[in-house]
Amino acid sequence: MRVILGLFVLVAFSCAQQPQTEIEKWEAQAENITIIRDDFGVPHIYGKTDADAVFGLLYAQCEDDFNRVEQNYIWATGRLAEVEGEGALYSDLRARLFMNEEEAKSNYEKSPDWLKDLCNAFADGVNYYLHTHPEVKPRLLTRFEPWMPMYFSEGSIGGDIERISIEKIKAFYESGMELPKMEALELKKEAEMAEPQGSNGIAISGELTTSGNTMLLINPHTSFYFRGEVHVVSEEGLNAYGAVTWGQFFVYQGFNERTGWMHTSTYTDVLDEFKETVVENDGNLFYQYGEELRPVDKSEVTLKYKEGTEIKEKTFPLYHTHHGPITYAVDGQWTASAMMWEPVKALEQSFIRTKQDGYAGFRKMMDMRTNSSNNTVYADAEGNIAYFHGNFIPKRDTIFDYTQPVDGSNPKTDWQGLHTVDENILVLNPKNGWVQNCNSTPYTAALESSPKRQDYSRYMSRDQENFRGVHAIELLKDKSGYTLDSLIQLAHDTYLPAFEALIPGLVRAYDTEPRPGLSEPIELLRNWDFRTSKISEAMTLAHYYGTRCYQKAERPEGLYAMQLVQYWGNGSSNTEKLSLFQETIEQLENDFGTWKIPWGDVNRYQRLNGAIRQPFDDAQPSIPIGFASGRWGALAAYGARYDNGTKKIYGTRGNSFVAAVEFGEKVKAKTILAGGQSGNPNSPHFDDQIQMYADVEWKDAAFYKADVLARAVSSYHPGENNE
Repeated sequence: MRVILGLFVLVAFSCAQQPQTEIEKWEAQAENITIIRDDFGVPHIYGKTDADAVFGLLYAQCEDDFNRVEQNYIWATGRLAEVEGEGALYSDLRARLFMNEEEAKSNYEKSPDWLKDLCNAFADGVNYYLHTHPEVKPRLLTRFEPWMPMYFSEGSIGGDIERISIEKIKAFYESGMELPKMEALELKKEAEMAEPQGSNGIAISGELTTSGNTMLLINPHTSFYFRGEVHVVSEEGLNAYGAVTWGQFFVYQGFNERTGWMHTSTYTDVLDEFKETVVENDGNLFYQYGEELRPVDKSEVTLKYKEGTEIKEKTFPLYHTHHGPITYAVDGQWTASAMMWEPVKALEQSFIRTKQDGYAGFRKMMDMRTNSSNNTVYADAEGNIAYFHGNFIPKRDTIFDYTQPVDGSNPKTDWQGLHTVDENILVLNPKNGWVQNCNSTPYTAALESSPKRQDYSRYMSRDQENFRGVHAIELLKDKSGYTLDSLIQLAHDTYLPAFEALIPGLVRAYDTEPRPGLSEPIELLRNWDFRTSKISEAMTLAHYYGTRCYQKAERPEGLYAMQLVQYWGNGSSNTEKLSLFQETIEQLENDFGTWKIPWGDVNRYQRLNGAIRQPFDDAQPSIPIGFASGRWGALAAYGARYDNGTKKIYGTRGNSFVAAVEFGEKVKAKTILAGGQSGNPNSPHFDDQIQMYADVEWKDAAFYKADVLARAVSSYHPGENNE
């Protein structure tokens, strides 16, 4: 009997040691994960470990919008031309200049074990989704790998790499030349015309709230549908709610029970350009560095691109110096671009941030110094509010002007390590009781308690205000008694300070030089209160006039966006003002039959399908929106693009995911999405939030398990039907 029992144990042990197939491994892990979808389709993911939670998070993201998950990794890994054609080659080249697959694998291999586990779970969650959804046909990536997150590690809208001009890369790597000045000027004008990128963050001390609790406004301005809303929980201390960039495994802007974090795009100088003196010797390239000649690192990359039904290839040389990759030429010299590129540390920081339970831990996490492209507005349940103006700032010799390319042959221009977070611009618990950042100057972040410009090196921050910053300060100054609802109303205040700077000058121009046919529209603007609404005809006139100024008005050198508008209001000639306004009236009459058209009749929301670049059609249903562009100072930014072939304006970016959070004994939050959680037009959550979005009626966020269960519509393990 003992022999038989011993044999049974031996056989059982042997079976237990048999390696699981990949699918069996996925299925076993899925049993540790529960996804609960609430009444707005928000996924609440519960896992035993952090890795389980990440597996479930990626699975749920793929359910909501696999198209966007895949798109982000096609772009980040430099394979966009394989699906979009030759025009995307230089986007791919830019990606490969900074990292290739071997380097991504190397970064993964040197990651700490806990981060490897998360990267493995990322890949497994997506691959299990594809396995259980054979009807989903990827455009390119049929399998995801755990090294892929190394390309896409800190979560902002493309990150620092997006600051590097694709057009300049193309000019250099096609012909070795710099971008022609006329093309450069045209690109600059296009950039000025585009809806301003960035976000708003506001933190309010409990001294100014009715409840005595701190509050945080999380108000990213991204392209619509760029992030989904998620809640991800593990038994290892993870409990984060907020916005996740499709395909990433951490909540990028959000909160847990004790802390909240909001990122706004920073314009701190964290990317520098070094003009290299390159010489050739015996067929090899060298660059001058002090008294020595160093070899230019030259390699090659072969990129694939789609042409019709064929896949073709094009090979490019790649050049690097110790400063970074050569990205363009300036004044005839090759120029290298240096920026933060620490994917392992960036991923570590991005995940660790979500698990902090107070200021001490959050502040320690910031010492990792890899959040280069963003500022952080912070609030917590301990009563702290704070503003971090980035946390990656290289030390430099201040005798050089790093706003322009510097001489790379001079060793003194090299970065000299990083500033500590304490040396950076930092605001903690200011006496005025609030902090704000709207991509504007940090020197007005806390009114009289703001950092002082003279205390910091010039490269720490540019000192430029914008109309959103002006608006936020005016709303916050000398106010108290905040509730979540009043904070949401503040974030939708309808006043537009840019038009108070622009329109009175137009009215004065008319009074000085009256023109036939302009009397009635001028009177409408003369009596306008500079507030936007769906029914405002003055808002329509002002928007179209202001947009025409951006398109055609004189641009004095050296003025930034807010100063340009102020110049067009007060400095430009009466003749130019009136001529542009006349053209505005003619455009409205040609497009709509009258200039007397309410703003909501032309400013619309429309989502016809799940495409990444949305099509628009004036003949199809849409709804009116009363919000306005952030360029005019609207905190609730609603921006459009103008190459749709339509007469009406359709929103494409601005308020996307937004949250207002209150920290106390229990955390409370309200949130809203532009459209809805799902990218599938057949889903009930494709556009179920848009009317609430337009009417400023936000939903309660279900954070605690009892609240999640009370609103649960479905509960399932990955791999099961979630109906």
